[in-house]
Amino acid sequence: MSGVSHGIDRLGVVFDDESLVADAGLLAAGTLMGRLGLEALVDEGVRLGGRVGGASPGRKVLTLVGAMLAGGSHIDHVGRLRSGSTGRVLPFRVMAPSTVGTFLRSFTWGHVRQLDKVLTVALGRA
Repeated sequence: MSGVSHGIDRLGVVFDDESLVADAGLLAAGTLMGRLGLEALVDEGVRLGGRVGGASPGRKVLTLVGAMLAGGSHIDHVGRLRSGSTGRVLPFRVMAPSTVGTFLRSFTWGHVRQLDKVLTVALGRA
């Protein structure tokens, strides 16, 4: 759980400045991802074998989820997570947009079903 504060329960967030960035909500999402162990869960549940882009599926899935939470609508928006100090609040190493794109191209319907099983387990943990 690198980069995520263990004392987040004592943290209060107040949005009292009009110039604050909209992506600040990643702190709570990153903490939840870490506490649920989502990276390891995806790594265990999604098997891409020797397919190109198949290594470290947990990081890539969480990168996609983080980008969507930050308002991303396409692969290029994954790069937003690599700017500033965003990596300090996320419990995983943010992957490059090109790496995530290669990962997604390696997916088949069976891999989507594997992710569906991971989601079931993650919801049970939550």
